[in-house]
Order: sequence, then structure tokens, then C-alpha cells
Amino acid sequence: MLNLQLARKYAMAVFELAQEQHKLEEYGRELDAVSAGVFSNDTLRAFVTNPQIQPQVKKNLLIKIFNGELSEMVLNFLMLLMDKRRAALLEEIDTAYQALSNEARGIVIADVTVARVMSDVQAERLKAKLQEVTDKTIMLRMHMDENILGGIVVRMGDRRIDGSVIGRMQALKEQLMANK
Repeated sequence: MLNLQLARKYAMAVFELAQEQHKLEEYGRELDAVSAGVFSNDTLRAFVTNPQIQPQVKKNLLIKIFNGELSEMVLNFLMLLMDKRRAALLEEIDTAYQALSNEARGIVIADVTVARVMSDVQAERLKAKLQEVTDKTIMLRMHMDENILGGIVVRMGDRRIDGSVIGRMQALKEQLMANK
């Protein structure tokens, strides 16, 4: 709980700087790249989160890895995280930053679960319909789950639209059980 609060504070600081500098998307891409780069490699993750390794050693390695790929602000932020021994929060900071950035830009993430791969045309139609209904810019995040058998489940924040075969079967079962 404390780590999430701390991650949100760091994310808010980066977000406010990005807003002032009109670089919400740029800093978001860079934070995503750093987070993915560090946490997708088990060895690198273990290295930067190891409290026994001095911050300067971590900083030197990260400078070599991300040299020329990051803006000065994001690189300095990364160095600050190493100095404060907060590298383990990087993923949570990135997630919180993306949420703040999306909200500020009027973007809603729609988690779409399907049983089979959706064609680009179908995805664009779904996106257009969701944008029409919500009056927001929608970004689709696709998930596969063969257990839903067919149809689609869309989750946007607290809202859930279940148009899956398994969901409809469950609703029918509940309706039949209620009529006993």
C-alpha cells in the first residue's frame, strides 16, 4: 500500500513536469520503454532492485543502456530513482503515469477479451462504437481467452459489458434458477 502511494507521488511529479513541457506522450513512451526494458530482463531487474549494489553503479549501467534514447528529464528521473533506491517502483510509477496521462488527454483504455483474434476491421468498428457511446478517445487493449467460447467482453474502468457466449449462458442459468 505504501509503495503504491509512493509510486503515485513519483508519477504525479513526472506527470506535472510533462504537462508543463507539453510532452505527455513523449515522456509516457520513454517511461514505458525504460520499464519494459528493465523489468522484462530478469538479470537487469535483479541488478537495479538489489539494495546491496550502490546507486552509482546502477546509474552507470542505465546510462550505458539508455544513452541517447531518453530525454534529459526522464533520464534524470531514472537517476533519482536509483539514488533514492526506488527502482522497484518503476513499473507502478509507469502505470500510474499512463493513467494520469490518459485521463488528461481524454483517453479511455478498453480491455477487450475475445475467444479468437479480431480482424482489424472489427477492432476499428468496436473502437468507433465505443468512442460514440463514451464520447472519449478509446484505446483498445486486446486479450485472448478461449474460455469465453465466443463473443466479446469489454471492460472500461468500472464498467463491464459482457457479450460473451459463456456470459450469456450464465445469465440464462441465473434467470432459469430465479424462476424455480
